[in-house]
Amino acid sequence: MKRFGWQVKATALLGSICMVFGLAACGGGNDSQAPSKSNDSSKQASGPIKVVASINQWGSLAKEIGGNDIKVTSIVNTVSVDAHDFEPQTADMAKIQSAEIVVVNGAGYDNWASKSLTKGTTSVSAATAVGASTGDNPHLWFSKDARKATATELEDAFAKARPAKAKQFEARLKTWKAREAKLEDSMKAFSQKHKDATYGATEPVAYYLMDDLGFNDKTPKGYTQAVSSEGEPAPSDLQKFQHLISGRDVNLLINNTQEASNTTNLLTGTAGRTEVPVVDVSEQMPQDQTTLTGWITTLMKSIDKAMTDFKASEADHQKVGTGDNSDKSSQSGQSNESGNGTNSNQQQPSTSGNATVPSNAGQTDPGK
Repeated sequence: MKRFGWQVKATALLGSICMVFGLAACGGGNDSQAPSKSNDSSKQASGPIKVVASINQWGSLAKEIGGNDIKVTSIVNTVSVDAHDFEPQTADMAKIQSAEIVVVNGAGYDNWASKSLTKGTTSVSAATAVGASTGDNPHLWFSKDARKATATELEDAFAKARPAKAKQFEARLKTWKAREAKLEDSMKAFSQKHKDATYGATEPVAYYLMDDLGFNDKTPKGYTQAVSSEGEPAPSDLQKFQHLISGRDVNLLINNTQEASNTTNLLTGTAGRTEVPVVDVSEQMPQDQTTLTGWITTLMKSIDKAMTDFKASEADHQKVGTGDNSDKSSQSGQSNESGNGTNSNQQQPSTSGNATVPSNAGQTDPGK
């Protein structure tokens, strides 16, 4: 009891000394390391933020908001890689785990990145920002709503990581919003110029973009469901799609160049023979593009040209009816590209006698 009482008195005395001379004077060996740790944090906070993005679409947006105050690395940064089936290397995992902020797409598109996050790492998810989840169309960078929501989340994360640079991040976000607003104005003008526009797609990569532009997707649902689940479309759905294109019931065909196959060759070939414009769209941002907004603008211009081309050909193109012309096509040896009848030649994309037929020939399909 006396010993315990002495300890209490000694503790009280030590507390009094600490109050007089300050806590620093009473720090033990462990506290002596605190200033060093604080200095390290200060140095880290004053340098560029180490940002790693799963895909270059969001990496480019991060760069626009962060400027020289961040250092961005995008893991998937080429159109020769399919992010759906991407297998990260050890070096990729190390980059993610050493980042201060990791930018992911989410919605099941890049689970390999989300699963690699370490404790203390800040994550910015486009899917979370816009309320998307696994099962939704994951190509969120083509959505104006997702771009705006993600840009705002990036600015907030950067400002929290480097409070001293908050005004710079805010200014860059304001500048970016002005460019995005200009793009959206162009989209509204496009939808007014091309009312009741329709399209089909070899794969729903540009679904959000086409929706923002006011297009009506006429791709057979069965076909879309099959390719979205990385399966093969049923012959009946493929035939419906061919008839849709050959009957010129769509103004253009969106072709995902990163998902090349015999099926996509068949569809682009059919489009070429019936003068339905084909617009090639990749998932990852091409190397000749530097900003996400700039890339979307370029795609919109390509789509606008395709619509103009379709209308120009419409005047001279005799639209084939939807009746059964199988007898005529059988006699001529040509494939029946309209109507509801079938023909064996319909399953083979023709390349002879027409050098302008769009095709995925020579492209690789990294996802298969």
